[in-house]
Amino acid sequence: MHTELKTFSNRYGLGFGVLFLLLGTAGCGRSSVQAAAPAMPAPLVTVIKATAQDVPKYLDEIGRNAAFESVTITPQVGGRIVERHFQDGENLKKEQLLFVIDPRPYQAQLDSAQASLAQAKAALELARIQFARDEEVIAARAISKQDYDTKKSAVDLDQAQVDAAQASVETARLNLEYCYIHSPINGRAGARLVDVGNVVQPNSTSLLSIQRLDPIYANFTVTEIALPEVQNQMSHGTLKAAVRLPSDPENVARPGRVEFLDNSVQNGSGTVNLRATINNADHHFWPGQFVDVKLVLNTEKAAVLIPNEATQISQQGPFVYVVKSDDTAELRPVKLGQRQGDDVVVTAGVAANERVVLAGQMLVRPGSKVRVAANSADLTSSNPSSQTLSSKAGR
Repeated sequence: MHTELKTFSNRYGLGFGVLFLLLGTAGCGRSSVQAAAPAMPAPLVTVIKATAQDVPKYLDEIGRNAAFESVTITPQVGGRIVERHFQDGENLKKEQLLFVIDPRPYQAQLDSAQASLAQAKAALELARIQFARDEEVIAARAISKQDYDTKKSAVDLDQAQVDAAQASVETARLNLEYCYIHSPINGRAGARLVDVGNVVQPNSTSLLSIQRLDPIYANFTVTEIALPEVQNQMSHGTLKAAVRLPSDPENVARPGRVEFLDNSVQNGSGTVNLRATINNADHHFWPGQFVDVKLVLNTEKAAVLIPNEATQISQQGPFVYVVKSDDTAELRPVKLGQRQGDDVVVTAGVAANERVVLAGQMLVRPGSKVRVAANSADLTSSNPSSQTLSSKAGR
């Protein structure tokens, strides 16, 4: 029994010793490797210079387009439609012929009125001749005063008959003109509501809707909180707006003139209606479409702009990394103003021409050295959309 235990101790004791020796050797190797590891290089970052430029101060609103003029065509005389001279959806010119109502009954009325006028004129001429003859003998008392007055009254009565007949002719001629229905405006036709052969009634049957698309309105609202500033700016002249479809890039927003401010705040919503007028020769906007409206109130002079992607958010608020002259990164809390396209206004925390880290922020540590990418020298914070909006606001 003792012999077996001694053999076990010699055999396994030797094994444990070898194992501890190997582990110790491995541990010494790792320490040597760690001691020889090189320092991490400074992170590579792309920087951009903050710029100072005049930018518009605006209200972002959602609006809806409406036709500049909208007309519903209704007949002014009744009858059967005999002709149609346009296609549904056609762009119409002012005075373009649209419909023809059967003119024959109205032509007959005109002919009858003209005949009555001719008859009245003949009666008037006869009355004048008779009165002129009596005027020659009234001084010699060849006729009585009563007969003279009767002949004079007959002239006046026949003159009134001529005037009435003339008015009937004008009415008949006007009704005949109403048989030929023309477009009162330049605009786009909707779908026709009657076809040839339909009998229409005066002032009750709708024939067609026409809407003028150039220029076009953009109706929108602002809150009553913003109303005093809007009123103040409007008192100094016409307000400007930039209008675009939600699918359009910001740099293609079209300028508009805000010339209408409603006279009351809407009950319940606490908003007031405004309207911008936009040129629309290419029919880019369409009545009923929703649009994005920037109501430009004034211009902020020498505002500091940086790309919005350069900003980051922490529990203390937004911040950026600024690269100082010695290529060390400084964490700067910032206060942000309005967006200007892809840029954002910095109201505090960054000055113009300071270098702001645009890419590579994840590896940057406050106070640490950074390597500035070579292409950073060509970058400046210049957003075309904000410049475009600013230039449009100043027109």
